[in-house]
Amino acid sequence: MRRQLIAIGILLVAMPGATLAQTKGKGIRLWNLTSETISGFQLAPSGKTDWGPNQCLNDKDKEVDHDERLRITGVEPGRYDAKVSYPNSRQCIVRDIEIKADAVFSIADKDLKDCTK
Repeated sequence: MRRQLIAIGILLVAMPGATLAQTKGKGIRLWNLTSETISGFQLAPSGKTDWGPNQCLNDKDKEVDHDERLRITGVEPGRYDAKVSYPNSRQCIVRDIEIKADAVFSIADKDLKDCTK
């Protein structure tokens, strides 16, 4: 009986740490699969142009390299358009991105539309 109580006590103490470990690192993230480094990434509800803040500012070097992931903050799950900016002043739009809670979404060169320089 004493061993069972000790085992239950250990499980109860360990559970909060396990829950914390499971949630650490989650959140909405962008995976840059374009062929270039992104210097600006702004979201607006699909079909609108009221762009939110530059999410690249969440990155330590303020840019998102090819194959790098970026934590997206202050955005609820839903459908969004994105304005993608590059260091060479090129800007493109990505339309109708589905963003889910605690998930990674990606953009690739084929997704870029209406590009300007």
